[in-house]
Amino acid sequence: MRDRYDFSKGKRGAILPTKGKTRITIYIDDDILATFRARAEQMGGGYQTLMNEALKASLAKDDKPLTATTLRRILREEMVTRSG
Repeated sequence: MRDRYDFSKGKRGAILPTKGKTRITIYIDDDILATFRARAEQMGGGYQTLMNEALKASLAKDDKPLTATTLRRILREEMVTRSG
């Protein structure tokens, strides 16, 4: 083993990039997140997958830009749809 290593040309990030998905950090209302997690547990899947499906379904409806207000509305609609 060396005493010192040169990381001056190193880059941050994943060694193996994933195709088609990007890791991000967002803030979601606690009640929305709790509902998606509960549904995911019931369905045996992941809550992020359910949220992604809800967003895809909303984008398929129209091509308007997605705002924070619209995103909250979409997630609430999905909560009602999947709980009923």
